[in-house]
Amino acid sequence: MAEHTSSSITIEAAPAEVMSVIADFARYPEWTGEVKEAEVLEADQAGRAEKVRLVLDAGAIKDDHTLAYTWTGDNEVSWTLVKSQMLRSLDGSYRLAAAPGGTGTEVTYQLTVDVKIPMLGMIKRKAEKVIIDRALAGLKKRVESDK
Repeated sequence: MAEHTSSSITIEAAPAEVMSVIADFARYPEWTGEVKEAEVLEADQAGRAEKVRLVLDAGAIKDDHTLAYTWTGDNEVSWTLVKSQMLRSLDGSYRLAAAPGGTGTEVTYQLTVDVKIPMLGMIKRKAEKVIIDRALAGLKKRVESDK
């Protein structure tokens, strides 16, 4: 199994508010940092994205790719790579849980990236960490500023 990078953050909002921001792909370029364009290609009957095209610029990793999303209840979404110019795989998830102490939501972001071009594992893990940390900080700022 491939190694993955994971990180968590506590956001002062209910899980439903956090998931609402995560599910709003059209606004990703406003808060993720790395996503420059996002387009929902397919949605389920509930209106949740099932396939999304993303244009990514994460420094060492630049790509135009499509991801398939799986929604598990109201507190988890995961994705896997459908097609890409530069990536061999891109698997990840957001998991939401009540924060310790009962205030806010603990969000855990897990990511595994494998690129088609040779790249040292250390550099790949650093890119994953940068993507995760910027996404979590952006998500926190976005959710908390909407309050």
